Parts: sequence; structure tokens; C-alpha cells
Amino acid sequence: MRDPIFRTEITRMLDIRHPILCGGLGPGVSDGAYVAAVVNAGGMGFVVSSGYDAPDEFERQLAICRERVGGRGFGVNLYISRQAGGIERVTDLLPLLKRHGVTCVETAGASPEPIVPVLKGMDIRILHKVPAIRYVATAERVGADAVIVVGQECGGHPGVYMIGSMVQAAQAPRATALPTIVAGGFATGRQLVSALAMGNAAMLMGSRMMVAEELWIDRKIKDFAVRSDGSEGMVVKKIFRDNHRVLGNDSARAVLALEAEGNTDFDSYRPHVVGGVTREAYRSGDPSTGMIDWGQAMGFADRVASVESIFDEIIDDASAAMAHLGTVQAGKAVA
Repeated sequence: MRDPIFRTEITRMLDIRHPILCGGLGPGVSDGAYVAAVVNAGGMGFVVSSGYDAPDEFERQLAICRERVGGRGFGVNLYISRQAGGIERVTDLLPLLKRHGVTCVETAGASPEPIVPVLKGMDIRILHKVPAIRYVATAERVGADAVIVVGQECGGHPGVYMIGSMVQAAQAPRATALPTIVAGGFATGRQLVSALAMGNAAMLMGSRMMVAEELWIDRKIKDFAVRSDGSEGMVVKKIFRDNHRVLGNDSARAVLALEAEGNTDFDSYRPHVVGGVTREAYRSGDPSTGMIDWGQAMGFADRVASVESIFDEIIDDASAAMAHLGTVQAGKAVA
């Protein structure tokens, strides 16, 4: 494990060695074992609460993580559905967080405002994820402790404005007094250095970690990711203003065909987009079906390795980038 070379508001807030977060991978991909590996490697990870059909299975993952982190804090991803009952489903899970020593949450989807007082009462830090700078003010207003700003390169949900990470990483620290974490295409140490240089306090990765040894998904999915270059993704569900960057497989193409017809009956899409289809793809290793989140940073996922090895590579790359900056000198002014 590499020694820490950066101290930021986020490393201090979350008591982690490196300003590296690994966002929730779903459905149920970010389980207790994987999140524990992220925490033990010096970062922060999030068990995905929506990845399990029953609260007791989610609680089992929390218990696994708690047992493996040796007293360190760990996180939970709380996706708040905008559908009826979305906030209630999340609220019902909150007592489990306190019981198992969760120290932070990654909130996404609808506003977390209704659950913020409960989380604050449990001394749980709230990192609210937004897809565009215009939503940063909401994170501030509801009482988030930090804001994650996601660029259009991300796998999963990049929002409808599709603004790139390079732009938003420069905008985010100027838009809020909260610590900012940038995501979407971030995967290397040199990108970490650039994010910090622009005033951010950490970077968050998702697709880059799909080749982590500790993930339970079938090895064939990981090997497929290694062979990819990040160009295999496509954005679906634009017709519902629910942009989703996924692997361009049979399911994604079926969804695009329905959209091309102008079909707005969600039941027509359900056979292709439900979580069960995607979970089966992860279990079987067949990437031809399911909404498999596929960000452009997949191009950096060039080998299957442990989380600690991936982190070591990132920190070594960051050190090299810092050394390179030391060799760059301003030239003489041109008359």
C-alpha cells in the first residue's frame, strides 16, 4: 500500500489515506467485500442499497463490510427513486446504517432533503451526487457535506445536459464552498492531480473498477472490459429524460429501437432494463443483455487486479505527474 501523498478536505472528512472514492456499482455489484477492499486500500467505497431485493440481504452485506474493515468507516449508496414510495424505501433502511457503523452516504436521484436530519443525527456524512453544476446549490441547501459532480463520460446516469468532466471539474470548486468530488472518466493518477489542481478535493471512479478482483461478477465480464477501449458505450432512455450510459449490447439496442419509434410506454422497455436482467448478465458473464453501466474510463481498465494494486498504480502515476510538473518551466516572454 502506497503512503498518502495528498491531504484534502475529503481525506480529513472521511478519514481516508487517498482522495479516491469508488462510487456505487449496481445493481448489487458494490457489495460488502468489494467496499471493504476499497476502504482497506485507502479509499472510500459504498455498498449499493438498491441492489438487493430484501433488507436482510443488504444488512448482510453491511455486516460483511464492517467485519473486514477493522473499525474503519465505510459508505452506502442511497439511490432515491423519484417514483412513488422512493423516499420511504430509503428511510426504512437508515436504522441499518447506524447499526453497522456506516460513516458516509453517496446520495443520488431525487433530493435527499427528507432524510438529511436523520443522517445528521447519526453523524453520517452526506455526499450528494449531481450531474450538472446547476444542481450544486441544491446540495448546499439541503445540508450535504460535500458534492459529487458527474460528467457526461460516466457510466450510469450522466444527466440530460451531458456536460464533460473537464468543464465541470473546473467549474465545481467555484460554484460552492462545499468540498467537491469529480467523477466521469476519472481513472488515473494524472487525472487525480489535475482534479486537485482545479480545486477539487477528490475524484470518484466507477467503470475503472469493473476489473477489480474483489468484485463478485463473472470473470468473463472483467476480461471483456480489459479488451474494451471505452467506446463501446451508448446512451439510452433519453426519451424519458433519464439518460443512461451503458454497454452497447442487445438490450441497449432494443431500447434504442423503441426510442426511435417514439414509444413512451415504459412497460415496453421493462424486459430490457429491469435490474434482474443485468444481475443475471453479471452472474453468467454474458455481456449481451442487461443495462451494464459502461463509462468511457473503461479504456483504462487494462488488467484484472486487486483494488490495492489499482490504487497503487494510481498513486504512482500521480507521483510521476507531480514530478513532471516540477520539470515544466515558464518560457521567456515573447516581445
